[in-house]
Amino acid sequence: MATSRKSTSSAAAGQPVLQRPPAEIQYAAQLAQLQALDAGQPRPPGWRLSLKAARSFILGDAALGIAPKIVAPVAGIERMLVTLATGRGLMLVGEPGTAKSMLSELLAAAVCGSSTLTIQGGASITEDQIKYGWNYALLINEGPSPRALVPAPLYQGMQAGQIVRFEEITRAPLEVQDCLLGMLSDRVMAVPELAGEHGMLYAREGFNIIATANTRDRGVNEMSAALKRRFDFETVFPILNFDSEMALVQEASARLLVQSGIPQTLPAPVLELLVTTFRDLRGAGDSGSGGAMDKLSAVMSTAEAVNVAHAVGVRAWFLEQREGSPQDLVDCIAGTVVKDNADDRAKLRRYFEQKAAKRQGAHWKAYYEARHRLP
Repeated sequence: MATSRKSTSSAAAGQPVLQRPPAEIQYAAQLAQLQALDAGQPRPPGWRLSLKAARSFILGDAALGIAPKIVAPVAGIERMLVTLATGRGLMLVGEPGTAKSMLSELLAAAVCGSSTLTIQGGASITEDQIKYGWNYALLINEGPSPRALVPAPLYQGMQAGQIVRFEEITRAPLEVQDCLLGMLSDRVMAVPELAGEHGMLYAREGFNIIATANTRDRGVNEMSAALKRRFDFETVFPILNFDSEMALVQEASARLLVQSGIPQTLPAPVLELLVTTFRDLRGAGDSGSGGAMDKLSAVMSTAEAVNVAHAVGVRAWFLEQREGSPQDLVDCIAGTVVKDNADDRAKLRRYFEQKAAKRQGAHWKAYYEARHRLP
């Protein structure tokens, strides 16, 4: 999960503010700084930064004034960078909301300076959306030609020597997944419609694939054994440390509130309620009296906590022009926890009776007394 995102667009300059600029735009100054300092350092073929500089970009470097962008173990990030440097595909797996997509974006920006060659896995995705398609007007008039070919992310990545990100790969049909085999093994894509030199596309140095899969969807379209062999797997775990998660939710929600035009940030007691509730309900351990809670089927990730914090601030400011309160949190947390599972609704109510009621502090008392707002 990123800990810093400042808008690179200026409304005052007459330009629309981007809702979510990609990492290479968001952190363009840091990438340029690291690249300048990195001159002459050994780096893998086709890479913009050395492994050391890429590690500093992702995990931060206090000496250079670069803040960490994600909470992750150093050894894990180093393994990921080494995997990409060896030419192996990288598979990031983990619970929903553990910042796998953001991590793949940061890795791509560090390696090749671009994170936008992205494939979004889903039941409707087809092979031509991954590899290439055709401009059918030109195809009818001229027949198959390089001019009529419309490159998709995989074609563009191989042609330019860049990282391609395949999000939620296990949600794509098996036959679509397996079209990656040739590109990962032989680094070549056949284009049978074209003759001569245009019929084969050979990957340039720097090309690779970073895929992600969340553990709740891995069984939807389980990857073939052949495709798994071409990836190195890394598990991205939830944030274990309470203080680290608290700081991340505080910073990320403050950024979102600024982007929404809200001058208020969430009070620390409300953030404590939010983070503690999420950790309790996802089974991160007993952080108070009353024993451990049953895990919910809903996703209680750090990313969801940030979304709830943003919603609390929006509700409080735009409805009543005040800062968020425990009562707002009860209203907003219900939509995240209570979806279509009646058991989760019961567990949430039980949480207030068994946990919130027994904790000390005025904010916990106000939180408990607002339980009637639950659906």
